[in-house]
Amino acid sequence: MTEHLLPTLLKLDVTAPSDVDATAVATKWLDAFSESAAAGDVEGVLALFIKDALWRDLLSLTWDFRTFAGNDKIAQFLNDRLKPNFLTNFSGPQRSTFARPGPDLAWVQFVFTFSVASVGSASAVARLVPQKDGIWRCHCLLTNLEDLEGYPELKGPLRNAEPNHGLWEAERKRETAFEGSDPTVLIVGAGQAGLGIAARLKCLGISSLMIEKNARVGDNWRNRYDALCLHDPVWYDHMPYLPFPDTWPVFAPARKLANWLESYAENMELNIWTSSVVLGAVPEKDNKWAVTVKRADGTERVFHVNHVISATGFGGTSIGTLKPPHIKGMENFKGELLHSFQHKRASDHKGKKVVVVGACTSAHDICADYYHHGVDVTMYQRSSTYVMSAKNSFKVLMAGTYEENGPPIEIADIYNASFPNLLMMELGKRQVDALAELDKEVLEALRARGFQLNKGYKDAGLLLLAWARAGGYYIDVGTSQLIADGKIALKSSSAIKEFTETGISFEDGTELPADVVVFAIGIGNPKDGLKSIVGEDIANKCGDVWGLNPEGELWGSWRSLGVPGLWSACGNLALCRFYSKRLAMQIKAIETGMLKERYSLAV
Repeated sequence: MTEHLLPTLLKLDVTAPSDVDATAVATKWLDAFSESAAAGDVEGVLALFIKDALWRDLLSLTWDFRTFAGNDKIAQFLNDRLKPNFLTNFSGPQRSTFARPGPDLAWVQFVFTFSVASVGSASAVARLVPQKDGIWRCHCLLTNLEDLEGYPELKGPLRNAEPNHGLWEAERKRETAFEGSDPTVLIVGAGQAGLGIAARLKCLGISSLMIEKNARVGDNWRNRYDALCLHDPVWYDHMPYLPFPDTWPVFAPARKLANWLESYAENMELNIWTSSVVLGAVPEKDNKWAVTVKRADGTERVFHVNHVISATGFGGTSIGTLKPPHIKGMENFKGELLHSFQHKRASDHKGKKVVVVGACTSAHDICADYYHHGVDVTMYQRSSTYVMSAKNSFKVLMAGTYEENGPPIEIADIYNASFPNLLMMELGKRQVDALAELDKEVLEALRARGFQLNKGYKDAGLLLLAWARAGGYYIDVGTSQLIADGKIALKSSSAIKEFTETGISFEDGTELPADVVVFAIGIGNPKDGLKSIVGEDIANKCGDVWGLNPEGELWGSWRSLGVPGLWSACGNLALCRFYSKRLAMQIKAIETGMLKERYSLAV
């Protein structure tokens, strides 16, 4: 994945424009674009883009998630996909603004909508930059499928309008039991990913059943360590169709979120079997899957479904494989060894010496909890960590999108999606520098203490690190200062040599005494969840699930895995909210015969 340079004024060889009429600029460009696009005029469309432009498409023209970087790739894409009367019904520009996101950057941003023949309605976000010839051309365009033609979501004016006198409860029981029938989609896991996709499918008239191993919806959050709290803000974390109330805290405690997810499942009338496990899913000759489910009472049921979605999170959390790694001498250690997923509360270890292995989110949370309960705790940092403060990240990363009094969540989501990851590699470096300056005092204090810092994936900060590795960072809500002040002890810069009876010995000759060692070192790979459902052979046909491909798109989550009817859905609440709709539309399009061919990246 190669970074894409920002359209700086120096690169464009122009001076900063002033007194820009954003609506007039957007209207002139969109008039020309809509005329050329509707006519299938590839050269006419290309003339409206700068040489190093980016075009990101989410399903609308490709039935896939694609980012085309540079005019050569955009030209190939348009020659392959653009036909006369394929794109029609263009709106005028909406939410047109002139922005100066940096002293050397200037662009006009706006939203518009259009229709794609035999596909559906789409939204778009365009950013235009000034040129030496006085013409504003597009540097970055997002085209995004919003609704399928003939299959709108069953909400608002399309909601159920019939009265229901005394029948609802029995109807819900029958619907959830699937007696004598099979769902179209079987979803493994009822966390935020499973709930989101089930809600989206329901609104498209697709029946689904979630299989949840825990006794209650939300237990995937409820059963974690007591101190767990979201570090993402409320404005970023809404679920589909049912946003958090205005009284919801900025950072939700895990158990509060767990209860919300449980109520969400009830309010959205989603079909779930709790205390149940999938024993295996096997492809059948008729493009169906035979899925064997075991319930709490020991009974088994085989479902024959068109689609299986793994929504089990990052692998090990769902299949119970999380445990401390094997390190020389562990068998001699007299104390207690735990994975962070097994850890519950700091008060369990009062009066003991605790070492927490790891230096990212869970490790920070757990160390802070131990400190606040008066427990002697040391963080052992194996490698460097990207750290930014929560309060300053709002200003730098989310201004204009996810914030108090920000735009509607649907608009915020397409604004967010309109920055391809290829572009974020360069823009992210600026954000890292801006945050580092705002967080300078605590970061310098961490370095002085010996804490190892980095700048994230390719020095581009948090977001790409999350999509590339799903870890390696800490959004600071106070623990960094505890480390800087020495209230949480720190060990770094040396590898573990072995465990002793009373602690840990390091390669530099030092030792840490310990009664308890907690490993906060990550929670696996989403492909592990796939393997637990369909087995090694089929899962290995899928390629990578998480991580970024050469175009900067996620490899396999929320999109085709290459095995018909098999899908993976995972990520934070924001990712699940946005991409659950894209996955649901793909499934609906397959079921109705609309999706016949994808325009996918050849790898």
